[in-house]
Amino acid sequence: MNNVCNANCGFCNFARDTFPKEQTQFVGLNEGLDSINILFREGIRYLVFTGGEPTLNPNLIKFVDHAAGLGIKPMVVTNGGLLTPSKIHELADAGLSSLIISVDAATEEIHEKNRGLPGVCNKIKEANKVLKDIGMYSTASVTMSHLVDYNALPDFLTSLGFESVVFSYPLTKLDSNFLGFSDAGLVTHTNESLWQAYEKVKQLKKKFHVVNPTLSLEEMQRFVQDEEQRYPCLAGYRFFFLDWDLNLWRCHFWHEPMCSIYEFDSSKLVRDGCTKFMINCYRDSSLMQNIAVSMQDAYQSIKKGKLLDTAKALIRKGNVDSLRAVMEELPWIMRF
Repeated sequence: MNNVCNANCGFCNFARDTFPKEQTQFVGLNEGLDSINILFREGIRYLVFTGGEPTLNPNLIKFVDHAAGLGIKPMVVTNGGLLTPSKIHELADAGLSSLIISVDAATEEIHEKNRGLPGVCNKIKEANKVLKDIGMYSTASVTMSHLVDYNALPDFLTSLGFESVVFSYPLTKLDSNFLGFSDAGLVTHTNESLWQAYEKVKQLKKKFHVVNPTLSLEEMQRFVQDEEQRYPCLAGYRFFFLDWDLNLWRCHFWHEPMCSIYEFDSSKLVRDGCTKFMINCYRDSSLMQNIAVSMQDAYQSIKKGKLLDTAKALIRKGNVDSLRAVMEELPWIMRF
């Protein structure tokens, strides 16, 4: 949507006090509508609007409305600082599927200090009340930083009106132009401390609805210990990052774009079993999508009369785990 933000987070290079103002960019109306049309044409049915802070883009409502009108499920990731009851109603009327709202800590004081947004917790509470009144849901998004008190987090999230949380895996370096990372101390971990953080998230599942599948958290524990990965990432095949220059990337980590959105078609898809990187929106979703991809592969093979390939797709290693992950998070998935 844009590369500018109204917050000042200590673990993000979009922070308002550090991002060079002269580099500010917004996706314009016509190019945004073009992009949504192309993504729909190429089979995209879920679209997450992010930034920077996407609510700063004056075209957000029109983008949500256009996507929803095509049959795409649009979601918005926001810090909540610009949410008002009227804005929420506008988004809902446009066809918004869900909101994902950032929370950094287990107290108002720490969260608002890190965000540089005094009073934002009250705005989040009000937003969640409005959402509940109109029959919509939000999910808290918590970066696994050193600000997080995992034991105290469930009560705080409940007080803000959340019923679910997704944890964003800490990012200290990205090779794309996405700036949602920092090498500051808030998100730097040793392999052992990060493994323990994943363990705390797994334990938190017993107290609160954590959207990250258990098997994905265990996969990330293998990742930080440099062990063999079990579930290939589908970034570049099922999931993509479209930047404010309208360049399409296979993921935030990748060193070069796949193509311009205007050049995007099935010939640009990449499926190479990559497990090099750690980011929840790709790795968690890939785990849950693997069973669907296997079924698609089986269907395509049987259409061609390739019975052996069909059988291989159906008994592919990881299919059962993928189905387990889907069933674990089915109540959350069905909200959309």
